[in-house]
Amino acid sequence: MNEEVFNLDLRKFLKRFGVTAQREIERAVKEAIQDGRLTGSETLEVRATLTIADVITELRIDGQIGLAHAASRDSG
Repeated sequence: MNEEVFNLDLRKFLKRFGVTAQREIERAVKEAIQDGRLTGSETLEVRATLTIADVITELRIDGQIGLAHAASRDSG
């Protein structure tokens, strides 16, 4: 395995994933706020799942995305 090629391709994939995911999350959240499904003060539970054929069956990463600072959520 060529570590340099692997590292470069991995970074390219992760950058593409990150940029695409951020764009789609931002679009979906704005749409949900406009539609009234969200108020804009929530903390969203998020999960990303990654699979790589014959290498990783399922890697799950869970987290939260806040739509407002904690003080704003408390006073909202």
